[in-house]
Amino acid sequence: MKDDEMKPVIRNYKDTVFRMLFSDKKNLLSLYNLMSSKQYTDPDLLEIVTLDNAIYMNMKNDLAFLVDSTLCMYEHQSTFSPNLPLRNLFYVAREYEKLVNTVTLYSSKLVTLPAPSFVVFYNGRENGWSRRELKLSKAFQPIQGSPKLELVVDEININLGMNDEVLSQCKPLQEYMQYIDKVRTYADIMPTNEAVEKAVTECIKEGILEEFLLKNRSEAIHMSIFEYDEEREMKLIRADERELGREEGKAIGLEEGERKGSERSMIQFIQYDLSHNIAEEQIIQKLIAIFSLKYEEIDQIMQQAKQQ
Repeated sequence: MKDDEMKPVIRNYKDTVFRMLFSDKKNLLSLYNLMSSKQYTDPDLLEIVTLDNAIYMNMKNDLAFLVDSTLCMYEHQSTFSPNLPLRNLFYVAREYEKLVNTVTLYSSKLVTLPAPSFVVFYNGRENGWSRRELKLSKAFQPIQGSPKLELVVDEININLGMNDEVLSQCKPLQEYMQYIDKVRTYADIMPTNEAVEKAVTECIKEGILEEFLLKNRSEAIHMSIFEYDEEREMKLIRADERELGREEGKAIGLEEGERKGSERSMIQFIQYDLSHNIAEEQIIQKLIAIFSLKYEEIDQIMQQAKQQ
């Protein structure tokens, strides 16, 4: 049985403004020049190899491309996850599988691979740091001596005021964060849809992502509303999940309590969205993004939420 027949693949997974903006080779080249200290001007030097706008094993990667015999894998995150190295391990394994699918690995000749580079652009609200490294070996339990497998992710805080010198070297990235900052500022004082509309209109007037927003206004607005609501919901749900886990843990043990707290949070999350007439497909997308829920578990959780 083929791989795609064994694992469910959800196509047309929600895109993000970041992914859409930097899927443009010109903008992506600017981002690569920033990270590599190169000064390339020809976008065609890049070969985009991002996993097919789909979820593979319930995951997706944002941007992957080949240049200078390097496989660059860039991610954008608004919430911190210590599991980014493990996720990138799955991503890069899938990418290498695609790159060598025409050769045999049993050959006496060495199969050469482009060297990988992993970068995460973080713009969440947990600040106080500018750059850090995340290592796969931190997940190994127990570990003695040097790990036999390592993967290092460079995480960069792109919030305004944290790495302004870096942002100034990549205009699309700088303007992206100026746009996000406006959305967040207005969303604190007005409904999300109004905040996004106002931010988009204001950015166009001020020449911030002007060409991109004029060309993709409706899509950018839709994606931004989804992203902001997801970011806010994740923060609230994680806090609720921890509290529920603590309460359950008092009676039935910490591990079981955390599991039950997580299930209850998911059910409450679904019920809230259903009561606000959110489409089930959109709820499913949120469940995957926020809870890293396995696809085969979604239907069961949805049914529990509807029955309660």
